[in-house]
Amino acid sequence: MMTSVPSAPAHAKPLSAPQKALQKLGLVRAIDLALHLPLRYEDETRIARLSEVREGEVAQIEALVTACEVKLGGSRQLLVTVDDGSDTCTMRFFSFYPSHQKALAVGNRIRARGEIRGGFMGLQMMHPTFKPAGGLLAQALTPVYPTSATLPQAYLRRAVQSALARADLTDTVPLAFLNEIGLLPQWNMGRVLAFLHQPTPDVALATLEDHSHPAWQRLKAEELLAQQISQLQAKRARDRLRAPLLRALPKPGRQPLPEQLLAALPFALTAAQRRVGEEIARDLARAAPMHRLLQGDVGSGKTVVAALAAAICMEAGWQCALMAPTEILAEQHFAKLVGWLAPLGITTAWLTGSQKTQARREMLGLIASGEAKLVVGTHAVIQDKVQFKNLALAIIDEQHRFGVAQRLALRNKLTAQAETESEPHLSPLEPHLLMMTATPIPRTLAMSYYADLEVSTIDELPPGRTPIITKVVNDARRDEVIERIRHQLKEGRQIYWVCPLIEESEALDLTNATETHAQLSAALPGVMVGLLHSRMPVAEKKAVMALFTSGAMGVLVSTTVIEVGVDVPNASLMVIEHAERFGLSQLHQLRGRVGRGAAASACVLLYSTGDAPRLGETARARLKAMAETNDGFEIARRDLEIRGPGEFLGARQSGAALLRFADLTLDAELLDWARDAAPRLLDQHPALAEKHVQRWLGSKSEYLKA
Repeated sequence: MMTSVPSAPAHAKPLSAPQKALQKLGLVRAIDLALHLPLRYEDETRIARLSEVREGEVAQIEALVTACEVKLGGSRQLLVTVDDGSDTCTMRFFSFYPSHQKALAVGNRIRARGEIRGGFMGLQMMHPTFKPAGGLLAQALTPVYPTSATLPQAYLRRAVQSALARADLTDTVPLAFLNEIGLLPQWNMGRVLAFLHQPTPDVALATLEDHSHPAWQRLKAEELLAQQISQLQAKRARDRLRAPLLRALPKPGRQPLPEQLLAALPFALTAAQRRVGEEIARDLARAAPMHRLLQGDVGSGKTVVAALAAAICMEAGWQCALMAPTEILAEQHFAKLVGWLAPLGITTAWLTGSQKTQARREMLGLIASGEAKLVVGTHAVIQDKVQFKNLALAIIDEQHRFGVAQRLALRNKLTAQAETESEPHLSPLEPHLLMMTATPIPRTLAMSYYADLEVSTIDELPPGRTPIITKVVNDARRDEVIERIRHQLKEGRQIYWVCPLIEESEALDLTNATETHAQLSAALPGVMVGLLHSRMPVAEKKAVMALFTSGAMGVLVSTTVIEVGVDVPNASLMVIEHAERFGLSQLHQLRGRVGRGAAASACVLLYSTGDAPRLGETARARLKAMAETNDGFEIARRDLEIRGPGEFLGARQSGAALLRFADLTLDAELLDWARDAAPRLLDQHPALAEKHVQRWLGSKSEYLKA
């Protein structure tokens, strides 16, 4: 049974600041505190002699205070000289109180701990911790925990030790499972957590820092197993739900809508598009709700696959909704889908936050009556006033940009009331859900954070896409880039110039989009140079995009609002200013805006080092990856190596990532084991599996249900 902090009765005293801080950190149950591991450790188990300590080493000394004075001048500071019999040391405090002076009065013996520094004035310690000398030395390393300003370390240490005594730490993973990956049986959960909170001084600190110690291996394995079980539980729970059967019934004398769409398309599908289309069709024909992620590189043709899925849904007599994170992307989808489906007699509704009241009222009527078989829009699709007649398929593009609550809101609109009214003994129908992303997901992420999803991959580009040459250029060569733009304009091509910020920021010192627009307008007389950013009114954005799409505008200066969805085949050059400030997946998305036509295309990554002599290591690695490959899957793999999984996860695990200790780039072997062990533990030991998930995730497993 899980031990937790009891809830306070109505007449209880208000929570103290440290108690509130514990709650804010999510440290509510005893097991939460037990799993709140130290960031680092301090060694207070021994006393060092000043004559034997090396510069840069953190040491604990016992010494006599021989001088204590407040130095006035440029910066007021407290200088304390101590002597341990082997050497002297000056302790320097820039922030101090009268109580410090009293405790550090001449003649007092103290125990102090800090980093030893050398210098012209001899050994020094800056702001060491100190207390009166004497007393027993610590028997274990002292933990230093992640905390907040209102939660002192001493309070947190006591809370953790109390929790370790109260928490149920009995093992939830059978020994036979642990033997499969060579985890030592003596490192049970009780011993693991007791050790990691207070390691013995003889342990090699490196094994704690790199998490290679057996105690850490056990912890990471258990964490991964909990995540895999939770994902599997979510998947099995969905498989038990009912969903509309979306199968086309033969109609004499009429070709099914999906076949009509394929026949009307001005291009043939790639083999990859056909394969994933068949995977989706099989899902839609099942009575269990589809929960599938469609991933494909920039320009691989995900929209037409989504259109085919929508056609299957509409042919079966149901409605479909497609939701995109930005109005620009939603409008791109709308234009394409209307172009393909309107000639086939399909009415498509359009919903965005910027719509006029009358237009929205008309759209809401079309949706509620069922006349609009397809609904395309932004977050407006999930507003309370939007009522569907019989919505059965939701398609979410760039799904990582939507939060859990937003996806759940869309799913909740899909309950088929008419079906349950006619068959009240049956549970409500659940939607089919197709999520799309142009950020390919590396294998380890697909196995962990997306383990509850079926994943379809479009792994080839349509014919005719031209390779994009990527150049990394120092901002000092900006004039050469502008000359390249002049040449492209003479060839009749169009250019994107992307800036990372709209307004000036003293902290980042970046050239803003407005200044760049003015500079390019002056440098390119006779050329229409447009400006697009997120703070412009929607109508103005649409007007700018229409001019660029039509070819009337030669250069578009933009912020990252054009990251996804913009499709202008005549644009052949992408310049990304301050490319070192962008994430790798974002750079790849932006690069994908060019190379969509027959002309040779290029992407110029303009970087600036500012006052630094060279770029930082992370920025260098990102730009190097961009220059070396156009493969989105390779880009994604490198991004995971450089920055970790956060970029790929979006709001799905927002604020509380399901993995705190395991590292997907280093613990692939443990992940493989956890993935294999999860169904066996769930089937053979269901009570242990449930207890294991509750120990590790508690309410966080709710994230998986969206």
